Parts: sequence; C-alpha cells; structure tokens
Amino acid sequence: MLNNANTSAALAVQVKNARKVFAGKAVLDGFDLDIRPGEFIALLGKSGSGKTTLLRILAGLDQVTDGSALVAPARTVVFQEPRLVQSKRVLDNVLLGLPRTASNRQAALAALAEVGLERHAHAWPATLSGGEAQRVALARALLRAPQLLMLDEPFAALDALTRLKMQSLVADLCQRHQPAVLLVTHDVDEAIQLADRVLVLTDGRVAVDERIDIAHPRRRGGDTFDRLRARFLLALGVTEVQ
Repeated sequence: MLNNANTSAALAVQVKNARKVFAGKAVLDGFDLDIRPGEFIALLGKSGSGKTTLLRILAGLDQVTDGSALVAPARTVVFQEPRLVQSKRVLDNVLLGLPRTASNRQAALAALAEVGLERHAHAWPATLSGGEAQRVALARALLRAPQLLMLDEPFAALDALTRLKMQSLVADLCQRHQPAVLLVTHDVDEAIQLADRVLVLTDGRVAVDERIDIAHPRRRGGDTFDRLRARFLLALGVTEVQ
C-alpha cells in the first residue's frame, strides 16, 4: 500500500495496479495511469465509477488499498465549489496558507492579473460572480506552481457562456504554465476540447485511453471531433444522441 509524494522525473503521476476498497467494494480495481509533465488528461466516467476516489488519492487525501500511486510533490486541486474564505478578501484568499511576504504578495497580484481579476484584489468573495470566484480559486492554485493541477468538475456550476470562457482561460493558462493536468468532468465535448488524452473510467478501470490529435485552438464539431464524441459517449453507455 503506497501513496508516495514522489515519482520519477519523467512522470508527474504513476499509478500501478491500484485498488481501493470501501466497505468490501472495490471502487478502483487494477487501475493504471501515467501522466507526463505538461500533459493534460481528461477523465470521464459515470457517477460512482471512481473518479472522485482517484482524485482524493492523487491529492493525498486518501490511500490506495493495494498497488501504488506515486505523485509529484507540488500538487493543487480546484474543486467545483471555489471554496473561498468569506471573511478574507480576494488577495488573502489567493495567498491562503502562504507567508505574507512582499514577493508572495506581488506573485499573488500577478496571478490575479492572469485571470483578469487584478482590480478585485481587495473585494470580498460575496461580491463576486460564480465565474469570478472560480477564477480566484484558479489563481490560488497556479500561484503554488503545481507540477500536478487537478480540476474536479470546476465548471459544472457555471452558466453556459461563463463555462465556455472558463474553458478558454484554463486552456490558455495551462499552455502558459505547463503543469500536468487531470480534469474530472462529465462533459464529453469539454474533455475533447481541452485534453491531450481522454480516459473513460468504467468499473474502477480505464476502459478507453484516447489521444486527441486535433490542433489547438479547438472548435467543437467536424468529423474527427464527432467521431471521438461518439466513441466516448458509447463507452459511457449513451447509444443515442438526440
């Protein structure tokens, strides 16, 4: 049983034959995953397929029952909810847990500028829209220069237009900072649009592992996009699309 905070220099994540059991039921069973530095992975799966369990293991919040999970030590998570501290202003939320040095403050302001919120540094979280709050959470994560950035359905609670804007922002920031990324999502189109590889998790194992060979920036639609979409939907048990 291993859940180490180190992996080889060639990989940000290396999971081998991982098994996680809850109340006698295997949620992950013989699970394997490698993520290279700078690689963007999207993970699809039905509810209960083990996506959240995997994320908790990679974040160091849980351990595998058997097998190994080796993860780069610098890792951060952006959740579906921004998880901002309401009693702290935006800048203090970005700096949360870090020493209040002048250099960290300047870096936090720069991170807010990258997500377009430099003018909101002294705002209270309650005054932000849902998309703005999620951008603060993203700035907080990127300030820590993660080797592995985990995104747990970060756009699910946003309206359609804000979601599209956030997807473009994430794509741009990840291209700029080059962390390894694991995006957990239920949105097949989102997975194809953002990821280098898309995985479908079924019964605790990877049922599909597909590299997305579409040039960036990507637009939805077209023969290749539609073919991939149909394959992933079929793997998720969707046989008809209206």
